[in-house]
Amino acid sequence: MSYVDGVVCAVPTAGRDAYVEYARRVGALFKRHGALAVVDCWGDDVPEGKLTSFPLAVKCEPHETVVFSWVLWPSREARDAAWKAVMDDPLMNPQHNPMPFDGKRMIYGGFQTLVET
Repeated sequence: MSYVDGVVCAVPTAGRDAYVEYARRVGALFKRHGALAVVDCWGDDVPEGKLTSFPLAVKCEPHETVVFSWVLWPSREARDAAWKAVMDDPLMNPQHNPMPFDGKRMIYGGFQTLVET
């Protein structure tokens, strides 16, 4: 079954274009290493909760927008095999390709597909 890496981050709203360019470069890198799809979504209807929410999870500030992204892999094994090559690529070096958001507030994780409809 497929495997998914999920990411949530807070991006400066005024930096949307810079994020799009960054996401295109990084997405192409993941695809070169076997990802089936890379999807980046700009928050449009993301309510702020009192106990839990996407904005709370990434400490989203008033001038920022929540971004939700995922990478679809054919399997956990394919993802694990690609991960080192992806992370070693110069494109992932912040000095060559700085993230247009605060990476310290980014949350991410790998997920086994449970149900696929």
